[in-house]
Amino acid sequence: MSRSLRRGALAATAVVFSIASLAACGAGQDAQTLQIKPDNAAAAKGEIEVQNALVITQGQKGEKGPAVVSATVFNNGTKAETLDGITLPGGKGKVALKPAEGSGKVTVPALGYVVIGGKGNASAVIEDGAATVRDGEVQKVLFQLSSTGGIELEAFVVPATGAFAPFGPTAAPAPAAPATPSGSPSGAPSGSPSGSPSAGATGAAAGATPSGSASGSATGTPSGSPSHSAGH
Repeated sequence: MSRSLRRGALAATAVVFSIASLAACGAGQDAQTLQIKPDNAAAAKGEIEVQNALVITQGQKGEKGPAVVSATVFNNGTKAETLDGITLPGGKGKVALKPAEGSGKVTVPALGYVVIGGKGNASAVIEDGAATVRDGEVQKVLFQLSSTGGIELEAFVVPATGAFAPFGPTAAPAPAAPATPSGSPSGAPSGSPSGSPSAGATGAAAGATPSGSASGSATGTPSGSPSHSAGH
């Protein structure tokens, strides 16, 4: 694809993507009435259609952090399917897929659709996005569904700016603060309590004062007096 064509396609995606992603995942409506034919990446297989697929990186050039896959998956069939995974062919980056609420797999309801990306929707996070994809490139993305199987397409890689900002990745988490050293609290109380009570108790119990006093009184005074009187 030439540069001019690529730029034209990228400009078109901003308008189409923002319109197609206004609603969160839902069911109960005919999926065919919700479809918008996009200028950006789209593919279909059986009853499943993937539209408005994009890979969105951090907003600032060279900024480190995760990237995300954003798309709308339509189910024109009468049975619900689960989106079992999203991968980047070629062994590139791990994609962590999570539903909008709770845990488990993302469900694409019968005659309904699910939006991936954006607040309140399911998410597909490329953990090491900065090292995996680059803005302006075209990235192959494979959507794996429970019954339909794999649907592969080529998605534009764009930064999370302008119309794409609400669907982009969150900033990389700040590094955790170092833990406070644990030496001070544990060292102070360990010496005093064990030495003092032990020495005091031993001295009081083993002292000579109580036993000497009782022994002298009983033996000296009473036995000498009677013996001197009897001699006179």
